[in-house]
Amino acid sequence: MASRGVVGLFLLFAIPVLCLELRRGIPDLGIKDLILLCGRIFLLLALLSLIISVTTSWLNSFKCSRVYLKDKEEEENEKRQKLVRKKQQEAQGEKVSRYLEKVLKPHQEMKLKKLEERFYQMTGETWKLSNGHKLGGDEDLLLKNASQTSFETANREAAKRRNLPEPVTKVSSPAEQPPQNKVLELPEEPPEAAEEVVTVALRCLSGRVLRRRFFKSCSSQVLLDWMMKTGYHSSLYSLSTSFPRRPLEVDGSWTLEDIGITVDTVLNVEEKEQSN
Repeated sequence: MASRGVVGLFLLFAIPVLCLELRRGIPDLGIKDLILLCGRIFLLLALLSLIISVTTSWLNSFKCSRVYLKDKEEEENEKRQKLVRKKQQEAQGEKVSRYLEKVLKPHQEMKLKKLEERFYQMTGETWKLSNGHKLGGDEDLLLKNASQTSFETANREAAKRRNLPEPVTKVSSPAEQPPQNKVLELPEEPPEAAEEVVTVALRCLSGRVLRRRFFKSCSSQVLLDWMMKTGYHSSLYSLSTSFPRRPLEVDGSWTLEDIGITVDTVLNVEEKEQSN
């Protein structure tokens, strides 16, 4: 478009000049001179067209290179901005996760624990907040004492066979020996179809509920023995009825029927109040 416009302007300026030359030199101008003049004009036009086309192509290539560089810079800027935004998002995500883990989660757990304690205090079930007392040390002590007694008996028998003097170890009399811990044994559970049988449910502090059948004629002491076998020592815990709630009075001479357990009953394990 630009080359055509320049050629058009050149023709507009060249035609009047050609006409003036023709008017001035018509008598002396021949056909050969006219042909030469036209050839020169066409050569000049071709040269101008070549110059214009080369110039326009160079200008267009320069503009394209500038546009390409500009687009490339914009793409690099966008990549850098995306990378910076990604890093910022990752940093924010890490901050949020640390806040949730170290601040919000412990705060919610503490709040839930306080609400749970308040709820159990209102319902009178504070025993659910404590753990049961396991009876494992007594059995280990009994096994240790039994093994030690058997070992000493074997040593004395070996010394008698060899006619060696017995070791000078004073053996205390049965009256002086400390009372050994009693091994708890529960009576055999009666069948479900037997008569004069009641089912007792024992609700532990951990929320677990145990059930067992007893004859009504059984001693009420079996209830405490059962509680101790489940891991709650009678010196720290006691039994009470669920409804109406009252402490259960247990004695070795009383039967289950004597203490009022004549039908299926639910008993709660409760922690005794510690006296100062």
